[in-house]
Amino acid sequence: MYIRPFDPWKAKLCTCPFKYTLNVYTGCDHACVYCYITSYIPNAFRVRTKEGLLPKLERELRRFDRRHIIALSYSSDPYPTIERELGITRSVLKLFRRYGVRCLLLTKSDIFERDLDVLSDLKCAVGITVTTVDEQKAKLLEPNAPSPRARIRALERAKDAGIPVYARIDPIIPFYTWEDFDEILDALSFVSHITVSTLKLRPDSKGRMFVKFPGLMEKLWPLYEKGERIGGYHYLPRELRFEILREAERKVLGKGITFGSCREGYRSFPSCDGSHLVPL
Repeated sequence: MYIRPFDPWKAKLCTCPFKYTLNVYTGCDHACVYCYITSYIPNAFRVRTKEGLLPKLERELRRFDRRHIIALSYSSDPYPTIERELGITRSVLKLFRRYGVRCLLLTKSDIFERDLDVLSDLKCAVGITVTTVDEQKAKLLEPNAPSPRARIRALERAKDAGIPVYARIDPIIPFYTWEDFDEILDALSFVSHITVSTLKLRPDSKGRMFVKFPGLMEKLWPLYEKGERIGGYHYLPRELRFEILREAERKVLGKGITFGSCREGYRSFPSCDGSHLVPL
């Protein structure tokens, strides 16, 4: 089965409403330093196609309950670099259109702008993840992803096309990207919903962060040592996390944007993930 219920690990702090997920590709070549998929996908930063995806997916869609949402994607970006050439995600979206599927699309790319003609005909909401709008920091954190400004420009065009749009500011990293929050929020002030999430570290991502950002981690890791261990992740101490989240919430709501948080044990309204934007 390619279409699967989201959150097979039953994460303790996940507050997502029920939905399904589909990963068009295996792996993601954006190679974000903080990425969690390397803990369970071999060669996670090498993108692979899935043999026979489209005909198998169509068979699944014929039986799919169209009341539910399919999210693209949480274990691989639906728009890796090779999608420009292969167009597999575009073909998936055309199948969604044919079968009236409700779709929640999330990406760290601007390639989706190519598909606005299809997305405009779908029951969907489109979102981007932005960690920072500082291009130098972004290149260090997300070495192969399109620039944050390019993603934001593409999302503005999606809104101009009449598509509901949202964003994730994720992960918030103290001493590094948190100081950029106001600038990020200003750049995203046109979206309807923002989800925020603090940096959560697994052993593999922790190791990469220490190699890439030794000075930062010298300050940051002692905070995580005082924090919680939840579902295999190291979290910032709850008091510090909630201080960050309260400030983020205040600023997001101050822009007239609804607020969500992701796996934090904090609050979200009207949804954590922006799924309330997907038309019925």
